[in-house]
Amino acid sequence: MVGPYRELFDVPGARGFVIAGFVGRLPMSMLGLSVVLLISALTGSYATAGAISATVAIAFAVAAPLSGRLVDRFGQARVLVPLVLLHGTALIALMLCAAYDAPIWALFVSGVFVGGAATSLGSMVRARWSHLLGRSARLHTAFSFESVADEVIFVAGPALATALTTMVNLYAGLIVTLVATLAGTIAFSLQRGTEPPVREDGARSGSPITIPGVALLSCVFLAMGAVFGSVDLITVAFAEDHGAKAVAGLLLASIASGSMVSGLWYGAQRWRISLRHRFIRGLVVFAAGLAPILLIADTRVMAAALFLAGLAISPTIITGYALVERLVPGPLLTEGMSWISTAVGFGVAIGAWAGGRLTDAFGASNAYAFSLLCALLAVAIGVGGNTLLRTPESGSEAHSPAT
Repeated sequence: MVGPYRELFDVPGARGFVIAGFVGRLPMSMLGLSVVLLISALTGSYATAGAISATVAIAFAVAAPLSGRLVDRFGQARVLVPLVLLHGTALIALMLCAAYDAPIWALFVSGVFVGGAATSLGSMVRARWSHLLGRSARLHTAFSFESVADEVIFVAGPALATALTTMVNLYAGLIVTLVATLAGTIAFSLQRGTEPPVREDGARSGSPITIPGVALLSCVFLAMGAVFGSVDLITVAFAEDHGAKAVAGLLLASIASGSMVSGLWYGAQRWRISLRHRFIRGLVVFAAGLAPILLIADTRVMAAALFLAGLAISPTIITGYALVERLVPGPLLTEGMSWISTAVGFGVAIGAWAGGRLTDAFGASNAYAFSLLCALLAVAIGVGGNTLLRTPESGSEAHSPAT
């Protein structure tokens, strides 16, 4: 299973941008939590902390397609370096506002700039793989590898942020986030040899969101993001309800670990079934895997159930990005992938808000019903519009199991 992944790093320049991209996007799982831990500790209000964190997330979701479009038009280095410097400045401003007891509105304003200047570095990495590998079989493996890298980040990042903030210093989580973002993004940008070339026809093209298949995928990932956001919050409450709040991180790591394992397996396979059929089946398995968690009242059983529920996540996300790569013209590829990040970001914000209110009203176990309903909505959207996901390549593929 390791063989196909090892071959990726024979591509000239791949190791450099993969490592830099990993470091640069490690903070994506640390930023929101570090903000919540810092602001809640200083103000004593989780509501304020959550609102500022949500402001950062929503600002990123709104700005991501725009930064992706700028990258497609002017190139990665010319856009990423100014944006990451603005992001770093805004993050320093946020910490200073918190340290010197600035008015709450100042925290929200700095939060808007922190999120608005953040970049979807994962989309940039995938765009480089697409440029280097074209539509060869290795691109499937590369996208799978990046999905696994994302899951590693979401397993390690929250634990690192929590440890730094609670055991070292209240500002330590955000400081490490700042350093990793600046170092990783700048190092990534300086590797010009693997950067996709700017194609002039991209400036005259419309937005990828006007492509029906991309719009459909964005709606599906909006619903999936609501699952992710609600499950994260509800699971913390579930652990607390069962007198084991300390294991909440382990429960969340279980679902990410399941996704990581399935991503490694999925990327090592050579598939004959079409992309759109793989995507639909992944959504169905994703929804089916969530159903049992409504009936579980033991944290150990919940850990196993969440691991199983996570098994469908990476294959579905990998296939979704592959479909975007097939549906979107080359000059708009980065923006097209950024729309997936935007959809997930909005979904996470919606899911966290709804999950919190439902948990307060009906208890954690019952609130999981919202997560399942969002997963079923994703299935309904995907199945109902699956013909929009036809690609020239998938039309000629045989619909048979993987070999």
